[in-house]
Amino acid sequence: MAQSPDSKNWKTLDKDLGRISQIEYATTYVSKPLVAPGIALSFIVLAGLAAALFFGQSPVNMVVVAAAVFGAYMAINIGANDVANNMGPAVGANALTMGGAIVIAALCESAGALLAGGDVVSTISKGIIDPSGISQTDTFIWAMMAALISSALWVNLATWVGAPVSTTHSVVGGVMGAGIAAAGLGAVQWGTMGAIAASWVISPVLGGAIAAGVLAFIKAKIIYTDDKIAAARRWVPVLVGIMSGVFATYLAMKGLKKIVKIDATTALIIGAAVGALTYAVTAPIVKRKSQGMENRNKSLKALFGLPLVFSAALLSFAHGANDVANAVGPLAAIVHATQHGAIEAKVSIPHWVMVIGAFGISFGLFLFGPKLIRMVGSQITKLNPMRAYCVALSAAVTVIVASWLGLPVSSTHIAVGGVFGVGFFREWHAERRLRNSAATRPAEKRIAPEERRRRKLVRRSHFMTIVAAWVITVPAAAAMSALIFLLLNSVIS
Repeated sequence: MAQSPDSKNWKTLDKDLGRISQIEYATTYVSKPLVAPGIALSFIVLAGLAAALFFGQSPVNMVVVAAAVFGAYMAINIGANDVANNMGPAVGANALTMGGAIVIAALCESAGALLAGGDVVSTISKGIIDPSGISQTDTFIWAMMAALISSALWVNLATWVGAPVSTTHSVVGGVMGAGIAAAGLGAVQWGTMGAIAASWVISPVLGGAIAAGVLAFIKAKIIYTDDKIAAARRWVPVLVGIMSGVFATYLAMKGLKKIVKIDATTALIIGAAVGALTYAVTAPIVKRKSQGMENRNKSLKALFGLPLVFSAALLSFAHGANDVANAVGPLAAIVHATQHGAIEAKVSIPHWVMVIGAFGISFGLFLFGPKLIRMVGSQITKLNPMRAYCVALSAAVTVIVASWLGLPVSSTHIAVGGVFGVGFFREWHAERRLRNSAATRPAEKRIAPEERRRRKLVRRSHFMTIVAAWVITVPAAAAMSALIFLLLNSVIS
């Protein structure tokens, strides 16, 4: 039966519409990766417009506009890289979804930066450069600009590679490199640089040791007991109370300095009181929640889930309160030098600068954070709520101990070091159990040494990539900063 001309036309039209639909699907697929960079670029442009609104359009103040643009770029990179350390363990342990982690981190980071962020920041990045070494204001401004650009580029590169690095160390390296290019080696405070170099080792080792110690305690007192649920009722409230007390001490020492000045002794008293109160509240809740639970490890994971979520939120708040100032320090220095024509060791951070830092971190986390969150949470070693809890507790304890001893440490190195500590402890513990059971295990069921070496619980490739990125962060940022400073200086002059 012959088809009518109308039916042929309809078939042709259907084919054409199908091709158009395929083109639309392909266009959507291709443009999807460009959405996040587009949103980030829009925020960076808005930051520049905001700076122009505050400082007008005169040629001198356009330097501040450029600095605001690079400051926003730096804040986005911090959100993409640094915040993953706080949320990674909770997501890897399935205590939080990726979306929930991003929302909590964005809110807590912004709240920490805006409510408890420091009023004053060391513009020479914790005493890296002697202010008297750079006499001309213009030279100082270009040095800070070079430090801002180089540190942002380095953190961006590290995020692209998939390596969590310290943004504070990136800024330190940038300031050092620009300072050397501007005023020679004598401008650098090498004693301070030596202490920061020592923190490369101290931060991850201390964080890893504390995390491994807490995990060993949980295994001995809860997991490897005959009645796991009874042991959990006894010890989980104690552990949650310790965590609350540690965080209360940390926030009292570091996060509340904008409101009231608190010494270490008072902070410890506040922490002890909060810990005792948390224990009193948690004990009956854990007892009620554990009723009817089976005597196995899966039941224990449910008891650690909620404390882990709170610890991730508090870590993000503390990070926002303390680390955002370091990130926007060069921008604050440029604003102060432009307004007052003077170089000072410490300056106030304008509110609009802190807003750029806070919102930039939130945008970076939302747009680019999942990659590093997955890396820290699941690709280094396998985490469950108990192991992730050990990482969170070690991060807070290590920062308090380091602050008390006056050691400059990196929150990034501590958190990732805690993940490594948990993984390496599990390897050691599994190997010890294999050795102890080898004598009683039948020969056909014994695992060959080659197979045991292959069954590592920490991915060595990620370990080497991250350690290498840590080691070269300061020299790489310094070299980039020096080159950028020389380029800026030659173009302007």
